[in-house]
Amino acid sequence: MSRAAVLPHLDPATYQKHTLHADDRVWIEKNCYVDIWVELLHALGLEPRAVLPFALAIDFEGDQWTFFKPPHGELFDLYGVDVQELNPWRPLVEHAVTQLGAGKLISMEADAFWLPDTSGTDYRRQHTKTTIILADIDVERGKLGYFHNAGYHALEGEDFARLFRIGAAPDPTFMPLFVELVRIDRMVRRPRAELVAMSRALLAKHLARRPSDNPVIRFGQAFERELPRMQSEGLAFYHAWAFATVRQLGAAFELAAAYVRWLEGDGSRAGDDPPNDAPGAPALGAAAEAFDSISVAAKAFILKAARAVNGKRAFDAATPMAEMADAWQRGMDVLERYARHVSVSAP
Repeated sequence: MSRAAVLPHLDPATYQKHTLHADDRVWIEKNCYVDIWVELLHALGLEPRAVLPFALAIDFEGDQWTFFKPPHGELFDLYGVDVQELNPWRPLVEHAVTQLGAGKLISMEADAFWLPDTSGTDYRRQHTKTTIILADIDVERGKLGYFHNAGYHALEGEDFARLFRIGAAPDPTFMPLFVELVRIDRMVRRPRAELVAMSRALLAKHLARRPSDNPVIRFGQAFERELPRMQSEGLAFYHAWAFATVRQLGAAFELAAAYVRWLEGDGSRAGDDPPNDAPGAPALGAAAEAFDSISVAAKAFILKAARAVNGKRAFDAATPMAEMADAWQRGMDVLERYARHVSVSAP
């Protein structure tokens, strides 16, 4: 068997990405793992916003913000999508043909150097680890259809051969990248009301996991300490820092804002669902606005801090950090009241 396709109807040229990746988003791409799940769930006809409460629990971990991901157990509970680690004991291309041929997708770490959708950033410029989902492989023609970042893409030729190390000389020092199986044979498409009820339970769960203090305050203090080093090391060091910190903060809370709008069903964006909230529950609009303000402020902060690093000049981060910290607290307070109301009014 040369070709194996789990979603043969998908065409990279006509694929319509989810609204979470719309061009007017502050962060079109969030992080590589979240992005592929948004698009895969969307391509399967499922609602990816239902699994987003995990974004609310992110914390500043000292030298990065939590690299937020959808928990595998929650993907299974909400959608019946089962994720398990794959043991790459033989060439990965052989696993891909076997597993895709059996109707399973593969999530794998990959080198963005060989991914043409990263043209202008990593493609044929630098070797960067990222994650993709394989959906359609044709070994004879050397073609691959895959989810990455904000869409569905294709690659072929040398990119295919180098991605799968076809024809590479044996290298006993090569360590296989991390690979997962994605089984969809027990997939469930739930009615909105059922999905909302299940997602509210996840909201309460992840709210209980949120930091006990305000993490943006700690982040601001860390930035002040790290700024001299960033100015000494230069922009390359700064950009790596910014991706691990400010970008994750901003992207997570853009998702959080989209999630609470979906939960309330206010229809503020094309493609959103009609109102369907718990009667008498506190309005979630204030939380969405607070989280949006974090997302926007984080984007502005990245640019201003980059100029300060490049110019090796002072940068007073106190005001933007205080505003983001205040927005974090306001948004969490609204959700706490909402979760308490839903819990008390539940049958």
